[in-house]
Amino acid sequence: EALHERTTLLHNAPHLAQPLPFVMPSYHWWESPFYGIGLKMYDALAGKAGLGATEFLGKARTRECLPTIIQEHLWGGVKYWDGQFDDARLALVLARSAAAQGALLVNYCKATGLIHEAGRMAGLRCEDRESGRAFELRARCVVNAAGVWVDALRELDGQASGRSTKPMVAPSQGVHLVVDRDFLQGDHALLVPKTADGRVLFAVPWLGKVILGTTDTPREDLAREPEPFADEVAFILDESARYLQRAPRREDVRSVWVGLRPLVKPVEDDGNTKGISREHTVAVSKSGLVTVTGGKWTTYRAMAEDVLSKIQEAGLLPRLAAPTTDHHRLIGAPPPGAATVRLSDAPGGHLYGAEAVLLAGLPGADVVVAPNLTEAMVRFAARYEYARSIEDVLARRNRLLFLDARAAAAAAPAVARILEEELGVPQPAEAFLALAQRYATLPA
Repeated sequence: EALHERTTLLHNAPHLAQPLPFVMPSYHWWESPFYGIGLKMYDALAGKAGLGATEFLGKARTRECLPTIIQEHLWGGVKYWDGQFDDARLALVLARSAAAQGALLVNYCKATGLIHEAGRMAGLRCEDRESGRAFELRARCVVNAAGVWVDALRELDGQASGRSTKPMVAPSQGVHLVVDRDFLQGDHALLVPKTADGRVLFAVPWLGKVILGTTDTPREDLAREPEPFADEVAFILDESARYLQRAPRREDVRSVWVGLRPLVKPVEDDGNTKGISREHTVAVSKSGLVTVTGGKWTTYRAMAEDVLSKIQEAGLLPRLAAPTTDHHRLIGAPPPGAATVRLSDAPGGHLYGAEAVLLAGLPGADVVVAPNLTEAMVRFAARYEYARSIEDVLARRNRLLFLDARAAAAAAPAVARILEEELGVPQPAEAFLALAQRYATLPA
């Protein structure tokens, strides 16, 4: 399923999802045959969905692919193919593509309660976070897709009928450090499948920088902006120094950020999230609340199809014609055969795909606000991408906060001015500047 969905995503959004070659360097004679044979079996399973054949590399070829890794004791390597994408911009084009098909989108809206009638789900109580206005949304079916926060809504559902609910999610956090491209030169990503303590390390070229990661740490306090633990940062820096010629130091980190994974809680929970399946699950409560959790970005479309199937099986919505989204190209997807720019390169107009022409026609197309950010991009975010704040633009439309937190802070006043022109509401920068400081600061 994941291989099929990967191919579908690469076809439907080629401006935001592309193949990427990975290399596993071998510093012991047995590593290349051990990992290579496994990857060859993976190739066989992939069949036509494969992106390229696994290759056994000699020492010289490994150096060509990863010129900045440590050469001492290098035996060779294994090259294989996977995909990479811009997650935030993909979420945007998915939402906009849904709106183009008739969906009503409401952002900055908080679910404050569930509406039950005769013991069945009938809608949501909501609050507009900008105006503070409270209102109700009536619906025949409510889907709880709140990520690591799904259990909070499930608990509200259970309270309404006097039922207790067991948590479905075992949250895990992954820490990522961003450094300059000089640390990993070339067009290949680095993967270490087993570090000294048995964890995984990667260094991936992404939007003109390099992402170092990641960790898999259980996390019960589910903050909107979780902070990394000091030992997680130390692990990534220490292990990176074992493989990169130029060891990244704390002062080299441009941004540090944390992702929360909504892993499905196993029946026997020992508190270790590393071995938990990344598959998704769909549950329908007695009141009809549909909850989906787990899974991963690659299989988002198949997850949505599964949710719809469970909804229809439960009689919450009538059966519809078979879905056709596997061939539905998303907004901005360039025509087949069009040239694409690599996602490993610095962000720019290429991330807008076929909408780059629309972007170029907006005021300020040649006015640079920050590295790889123009005035027109800010206006585009406000007019077409539902941006309501400085953070929206610099974190989830342009990604500068994730790439260089200090540069994002420096750009905030200019972005605020443009947004005020577009939206007609004040854009105070203090909250964003505090957030940028957190992204720029490593734990002691």
